[in-house]
Amino acid sequence: MWGAAWRPVEATARRKGGTGERMYLDLHSHSVSSDDSRATVEQYLKWIQVLRRRGYPVGGIVLTEHRKFDFDKNYAPLAEQYGVVVLKGSELDTCSGHFLVYGVTVGLARDIDFSNVRMDAQVLMQAARRHGAVAVPAHPGRFGIGLVDYIDRGELFPEVGIVELLNGGSRQGENERASALCEKMGYLGIGGSDAHLTSHIGTCLTHFQSPISNEGELVEALLAGRFRPVWLEDARNGAAPVKETPRW
Repeated sequence: MWGAAWRPVEATARRKGGTGERMYLDLHSHSVSSDDSRATVEQYLKWIQVLRRRGYPVGGIVLTEHRKFDFDKNYAPLAEQYGVVVLKGSELDTCSGHFLVYGVTVGLARDIDFSNVRMDAQVLMQAARRHGAVAVPAHPGRFGIGLVDYIDRGELFPEVGIVELLNGGSRQGENERASALCEKMGYLGIGGSDAHLTSHIGTCLTHFQSPISNEGELVEALLAGRFRPVWLEDARNGAAPVKETPRW
């Protein structure tokens, strides 16, 4: 069951353009700021223009760089130039797998050592909520390092209510394990490409009911539970959402 901190809450304020509008965001991507990515942010945004011309409504990306948060980087000029929302987050290593963190603040970065690859996952999730952020298990079905394996070993994660159900970098069977986890535990699911190469951006997306323009709105939407994971092709075709995610 969900931890109390993770139960969806009503949005505290109506977002601009939130009536009748929806948005697809890639919630998991890496630029050259991460040590294992070959893609620049501008390359991603140029590729999104290609996707849009092909009919894929990709609205934006979240850069979840490994073991860091780029406070010093301002992507607003590029975002405006290409008409793509560019948000920042982190992907952090813990003793219970990787976690995507949205809504990172200076205070959170002071309380948590982002470079610590053995940090306690529960401590991270609790610290994130104290600072108005959200920590979500990444690729939970990944063999060897995903949340599924830790739960199977008997570990408990009362703070978890959302996981990355669709990951574009997963091997065969891994997203299926994540889907089964969501069905068993009642978790909500997000989608992200886990892109490290330009052409991989947008492979998996998260469909939000209202537009999102900053990290605060992203956290608010996640806590409200008004989202669902989709494959890129489903975004263009308007296909039904993944069945394990509640319908709006």
